[in-house]
Amino acid sequence: MLGRSTLSRSGSFRPENIGQNALAMIGNLCFTFFVVGVLIFTIIAATYEPEDPLFHPSTKITSFLTSNSNATFKSDDTVVRTGEDFMASNQTAFSNFINVTDVDTLSTDNVNAHGAAATALDSCEGPLDCRDPELFHMLMKRVIEEFKDIHFYRFGKPVPGSNESTCDMGWRFRPKEGKTAALYKDYRRFVIARSENCTLSLVGIGDYHSGVNARKRKKNQKPGFEKTPGKQEAGQPLLPVVGETVNDMLPVVESENSFSRGRYLLYNGGGDRCKSMNHYLWSFLCALGEAQYLNRTLVMDLSICLNWMYSSSNQDEEAKDFRFYFDFEHLREAASVLDHSQFWDDWGKWHKKDRLSLHLVEDVRVTPMKLTTVKDALIMRKFGSVEPDNYWYRVCEGETESVIQRPWHLIWKSRRLMDIVSAIAAKLNWDYDAVHIERGEKARNKELWPNLAADTSPDALISTLANKLEEGRHVYIATNEPDTSFFNPLKDKYTTHFLDEYKDLWDEKSEWYSETKALNKGVPVEFDGYMRISVDTEVFLRGKKQVETFNDLTNDCKDGVNTCTAAAS
Repeated sequence: MLGRSTLSRSGSFRPENIGQNALAMIGNLCFTFFVVGVLIFTIIAATYEPEDPLFHPSTKITSFLTSNSNATFKSDDTVVRTGEDFMASNQTAFSNFINVTDVDTLSTDNVNAHGAAATALDSCEGPLDCRDPELFHMLMKRVIEEFKDIHFYRFGKPVPGSNESTCDMGWRFRPKEGKTAALYKDYRRFVIARSENCTLSLVGIGDYHSGVNARKRKKNQKPGFEKTPGKQEAGQPLLPVVGETVNDMLPVVESENSFSRGRYLLYNGGGDRCKSMNHYLWSFLCALGEAQYLNRTLVMDLSICLNWMYSSSNQDEEAKDFRFYFDFEHLREAASVLDHSQFWDDWGKWHKKDRLSLHLVEDVRVTPMKLTTVKDALIMRKFGSVEPDNYWYRVCEGETESVIQRPWHLIWKSRRLMDIVSAIAAKLNWDYDAVHIERGEKARNKELWPNLAADTSPDALISTLANKLEEGRHVYIATNEPDTSFFNPLKDKYTTHFLDEYKDLWDEKSEWYSETKALNKGVPVEFDGYMRISVDTEVFLRGKKQVETFNDLTNDCKDGVNTCTAAAS
């Protein structure tokens, strides 16, 4: 009895129970592995922060906009991409441009069909008749022959210029190798000589936008010459036309009745103010997307705060106008928006009289889907003071992300800034290559960018660019290097150009200066850091060949050591 093993006494280890115990052990092991797996997955899900594709090339951004990825914003100091960057070029619409042969075969009857009157010259005396069809043909043909790197889509009728021997004429065009879905307008002054036998000859063509009398077509002026436009694909949005007169006046509520019948959405407070422009737009588009989802007018503050990184004072600067940076005319025409100052004036006058009610929302977890049944005239989202939970874009996170689509197509870059871009490209005859050279703080930080300074030195640039750009080309250099003389050695191989060569486009005598000053109630507007970066980048993107810092000049990663794989994925 005493010598018998204690194990042999346990009923659980009897032969008849071994199979049952084995099954129980296997079940316990499987359950343990399951619990561990769930725990690991939970930790990964809680700590994973996907990279925001907003700052990837446009192809990746487009994929991002149609995906269901995490909506959390990641700050960046690059220039924001806007709606026109996401529009695919409809080559069918751009294929029907005007050739010299179209002008050669254009008869007087063809011109009459477009509204131009045939005029016989009885004498060579008196002022030049800019409406003469033969003169119109000559100017069109010479322009097409002169500017070989652009395609023409419409010519306006010539109008009298500054004196009896000049005419102004405008046209719509697009660079032959244009990558963006946009059209441009130019208008120039032509000096014309007339011989004793009344033969007309062109003496000279003025600079970009020199033909100011042709800038805007008069009310009763009939169109000039345009081939039958190519068909746009179904659902294709309207193209921005850079160079047209900008009308970005604030929308006006027609009457008390129309205001009282309206339904409004307003975002109040929050921590988004004075953040980077990318942060601002990411949040603003969330608000605009919710307003469209709820079929309400967005009450927006056109006064924005410029982040210190873009200001010459290195401090945040208030009272910057939305219209300095974005195309408000397009936004106003494509969406229902109202300036908050006007809204509060009208609300103060009529909300009591017309019994207009307000629905206050103070929790970002209240989704737009829960607000669809709200009947109040105004829904006001009030954000707290604790960052980052008080950022506007929080509204569009979680389950809302699959419902609210940010309407990128409604936000275009300021056409005034884009007109500066067009002017610079025109001064280079749209025939130039471009190099982006990033130096600054990154070149000084050897820990994160160990090779950048050496790879962007003049000697290294000459060596690298020799295999990428043809010698003798005009090369536009977009850079944050303050001393452009640093790149003087490149002048032995290329004709280099920098942004500051074109200061006349935003100085006190420029269209940009006078128009922005008028917008700013007579106060001159500084051409600030964000505007400089924006114009610099857009001129770079219009180069025939484009050489980028982190793709072509150095093996360093854009965001620092060991980030290339994450950035490329």
